Amino acid sequence: MRAQVGPASKTVRTVAELKKFLDTKDTTLFGYFSDSDSKLAKIFLKFADKNREKYRFGHSSEKEVLDKQGETDKIVLIRAPHLSNKFESSSIKFEGSSESDLSTFVKENFHGLVGHRTQDSVKDFQNPLITAYYSVDYQKNPKGTNYWRNRVLKVAKEFVGQINFAIASKDDFQHELNEYGYDFVGDKPVVLARDEKNLKYALKDEFSVENLQDFVEKLLANELEPYIKSEPIPESNDAPVKVAVAKNFDDLVINNGKDTLIEFYAPWCGHCKKLSPIYEELAEKLQDEDVAIVKMDATANDVPPEFNVRGFPTLFWLPKDAKNKPVSYNGGREVDDFLKYIAKEATTELKGFDRSGKPKKTEL
Repeated sequence: MRAQVGPASKTVRTVAELKKFLDTKDTTLFGYFSDSDSKLAKIFLKFADKNREKYRFGHSSEKEVLDKQGETDKIVLIRAPHLSNKFESSSIKFEGSSESDLSTFVKENFHGLVGHRTQDSVKDFQNPLITAYYSVDYQKNPKGTNYWRNRVLKVAKEFVGQINFAIASKDDFQHELNEYGYDFVGDKPVVLARDEKNLKYALKDEFSVENLQDFVEKLLANELEPYIKSEPIPESNDAPVKVAVAKNFDDLVINNGKDTLIEFYAPWCGHCKKLSPIYEELAEKLQDEDVAIVKMDATANDVPPEFNVRGFPTLFWLPKDAKNKPVSYNGGREVDDFLKYIAKEATTELKGFDRSGKPKKTEL
């Protein structure tokens, strides 16, 4: 966030002030307005007021400044010097006519074809996204950073509007590298991607312009296998509680033809440990039913994006005919609580329990 004191947009009154104001390491939005009450000026100042902590703004209505720049009514985005490159202009004119247009314009152009993705700017970069993680420190070695960025730019310019590109320091995003099974970055960048569905992909070949080009083309053509973090598929899965891992998740949960209750847990979670014997007893009571009771270690396996797991344990109910619509289970966590829920929600009435969860009387 930017520290902002005073007006959201700095008023520039002379050419000398303009030169000084634009001598900065930050990207700047600047408005040139011969009429400070023009529609464009009002849009600019309103946008600046709303985004004063995120972007840097300046404007001028002085004849000296406007004459020097040859402008009368224009908003310009001037990218930070470290984003300068031969593949795109350092300044871009806004061509829209509304505040919404201006917001879109800034989001699409602020970081350029290949932005510097940092912990502060991470939300600015949307999927589909390809990120090249480098080991040099931009603050200490901007030339080293731009060496790799320029090579990514050679590829990015060919895919404008199809996919987003960024570079990032490994030190800022070691956790992301770990998600793809990488512990470190060597002399050349590691290239990782996420598609619109948030599935993960990695450039397995050594970084080069040619290999990156090929990687992007195959990614857009759906010719790549997504990277999935997964434990090995269990050799035996005969216990009442079935063990899912990422590699067998579809077979065990989505395509099993049964109503399914799945628990996402963490091995270190105290609540999960407390639930474990209850979950096993539930599975034993239902092992003759058309219901699957499943668990998965969410710390060792990628969780499919449709399951919003934010704590442990997290449970979902999936009716066998609506597996694309998992229902979050928020009921009690005793065996009877689960039985009553499953008996009520089961697609077909259970053989051993009525719809209220009470055991059915067996005929002698």
